[in-house]
Formats: sequence, structure tokens, C-alpha cells
Amino acid sequence: MRPALAAYGNWLRDHQSWLRTIQWVVVVAYAMLILVPAFMPLPDDSARMVNNLTVFAQFVFWGIWWPFVLVSMVLFGRLWCGVLCPEGALSEWASRHGKGRPIPRWMRWGGWPFIAFVLTTVYGQMVSVYQYPKAVLLVLGGSTVAAMVVGYYYTRGKRAWCRYLCPVNGVFELLTKLAPMHYKVNEQKWKHSLDIGIRIQAVDCAPLQPIRHMKGGSGCHMCGRCSDHRGAVTLAARPFGEEVVEVAEKEATHWQTLLIVFGLLGVAIGAFHWTVSPWFVTLKQWAAEWLVNREIFWPLDDNTPWWLFTHYPELNDSFTWLDGGLLIGYIGATALVMGACISLSLALAVAVAGRWSNRRFHHLAQALIPLAGCGVFLGLSATTLTLLKHEGIQAYWANNLRLTLLAGAMLWSLWLAIKIVARWGGGRAWLALVPFLGTLATVGAAWGFMFWWW
Repeated sequence: MRPALAAYGNWLRDHQSWLRTIQWVVVVAYAMLILVPAFMPLPDDSARMVNNLTVFAQFVFWGIWWPFVLVSMVLFGRLWCGVLCPEGALSEWASRHGKGRPIPRWMRWGGWPFIAFVLTTVYGQMVSVYQYPKAVLLVLGGSTVAAMVVGYYYTRGKRAWCRYLCPVNGVFELLTKLAPMHYKVNEQKWKHSLDIGIRIQAVDCAPLQPIRHMKGGSGCHMCGRCSDHRGAVTLAARPFGEEVVEVAEKEATHWQTLLIVFGLLGVAIGAFHWTVSPWFVTLKQWAAEWLVNREIFWPLDDNTPWWLFTHYPELNDSFTWLDGGLLIGYIGATALVMGACISLSLALAVAVAGRWSNRRFHHLAQALIPLAGCGVFLGLSATTLTLLKHEGIQAYWANNLRLTLLAGAMLWSLWLAIKIVARWGGGRAWLALVPFLGTLATVGAAWGFMFWWW
């Protein structure tokens, strides 16, 4: 297994021209699926994937592409980013032909992955990005244009956008920590090659990773360019989640905790919840009655522009100002409630285990990555199943599979928590698992409402 992985890493290194060809094929397909449907008439109820490009593109993006890109992060690391991602390829291409300016200080701010994820998720719900091609062009196409602009102005042949500003960069970094492979760096071999004076051209690392000192793989795009560099970099296997337990002990940050707790387990849950929540319907009815009784009618108008809130009157699908405001409020409230409950549980876990430590708090939050990633996959796959149902394919097995995946993710998170707590030492450390179980129950209940109880 180890020699085969190392050989595969070297194969990637030696076939970069092939990889670039693959990237441009994906870019062309991506452009076609984004651009063409946006200028076609909206499909009617009789449209199907086999006879309508808009429906086909919807299924490709939201039924297959994004759910299984998340799965690929857990299985192969960020191989998608380095080999297939059209945004990364276009940003790097623009950077090779651009201004080559140094990366500004504002771009290096550590909060961008969290902020970008939240804004993109909420805005996508505001314009119904899963349903309408113009919204896809605006959200995904806008992100791609931004990636190219950033690439054009900053760095030379690198991916500054991917490293600092990509809306899913933070999510990918977290999920990749679970992957069973990474490029392992032997610093002693690296130092030895320097000591004996071996001159080798520096690695053209597009995501700007400090390769010599790289401990984990969360920022690595798995492109293979650094494979066997100075005889010290090798594509190698590792246990699932090893980076969470060992590397994250020192590298976990408060921004990553915010992304896990308030982003993936808060904002994302709210974004998936509101469309099926009876609480949202009740709140909307109460708010509408309150406004009518006071003769305040403008929030009930559905004259919002499509690029702000969903507006497709020809399909009887238009948000009022009230709809849009409540949508944002519901997602925000869900994020605050879920984030606060999970944060309190994690804080209690750290407190009962012994001395308080911010590092321990952020490290334990990393144990929730499997559950957070599974939740986003389940939410996106709900769109997959809806689209399949529209095609006449009934997925009677879906709820059983959801329960299996959710239970498996909870057990994986618990296992990681056990491994983390074991590193703390002391007899009281194991008490931390009791509040942590409460965290798992909170998240499980949130998905239970969406899939089984409502």
C-alpha cells in the first residue's frame, strides 16, 4: 500500500500536463452548465434530465457535484482542489498572466473562511440557488469571477483565492483532516539534503503551503507537484482522523471552531431546515397577521429583485420582503441557538475534565468534524433525492441510509473525542465525554426534526 501511494504521488508529479488538460475539460463543462441554462427558458413540470439541460445541470451541481466533493475530501484529501476544481485552475491561470502583486494584509485575515461560508450559504438561500439557473450563475459564476480577479492581481502563478478567500476552503480544510492519506514530510531528510548542498528548484506550490514544515494535509491540494522533493515528501497512508487527534492539538484555532460550531452545525442546519420547518410557517403566518392588523402592507409585497430574493412570478415562486427577512432571521436564530448549546456543552466538557484551556476547547471541537460534514452531506443529498423523485425514481431506502450515516458520524465523532480526551491525562478527563454526548444529542435532534419528526 505504501509503495503504491508513493508511486501514485510521483505519477501526479510527472503528469502535470495531463492534469492541466483534465482541469480545462472540467472548466469547459462547468462553464457550459453555468452559462447556458441561465439564458434558457425556465423548465416546466414535464422537463426531465434527459431532455432539458437546465434540469440536468441542476442535478449535476446539487445532486452529484457538491455532495460528493465533500465525500472526496474525507476519502482522498483535497485531490478535487488540486486536480479538478475549475475555480482553482482559472485563478492560477489568471495569476500566471496577471499583475503579480504581493498578497495584502487584509486577505490574510483568518476569519475569511468562516465569513465567506456564512455569507455564501445565506445568500444562496435568499436567491434559491438550488432551484434556479440565474441564481447559480450569480453565486457560482460570481465566485469564479472573483477567483480570477484575485488571481490576476495577486501572486504569480499561485492560488491566493483558494488559500484565503474561497467560500468552501475552510470546510475543505476541516474535512481533509479526516482523510486516510496525505503528503508526509520528513524534515530530517529535507535538512540533510540542504546540509550536503543539494541544489533543487523550489516546488511550485499553488496553494502556498510551507511544505518543509507541513504536519497535516488540510491546506494541501494533493496535486503531487512536491512528491519526492528532496527525497523528503511522500504520499502516505495514515489512520482516519489522525490529523484531528494529533496535529489539531496545536493547530486548531478559534476561527475553525466558529466554522464548525456556528457554521456547519448552525448556519448550514438553519439553511436546510427552513424549507421544511412548520415553525417557520407558523412564524410567517403570525408576522403577516400582525402586519395586516396594523395596516403595514409593504413587507407583504413580492416585488423584490431576483438577485436579492427569489422572484419568479411566472412559476408562482416569489419571496415577499417578509419571506426574505424571516429566512435570514430563521437561519441566524438557528445558528445562534445551535452554536450556543454546542459551545456550552464543549465548555462544560473541558471544565469538568480539569483545568480550563482554550486550546483544549478548540481541540475538542475538532472531534465534531465528522458529524458536521455528514450533516451538510445529508442536507445536500436531500436535493439529490428530490430531483430523483421528480424523475420518477423512488428512494424508499433513503431514511434508513440517513440514519445509518448519521449514527456512524456520531460514533466517529465520539471516537475522536475519546482519543483527544485520552491525551489530556488525569482521572477526571473522562468526565468530559458526558457533556460531549450531550453535544451529539443536540445535533442529532436537529437532523431528527428535519428528516423524521416534522
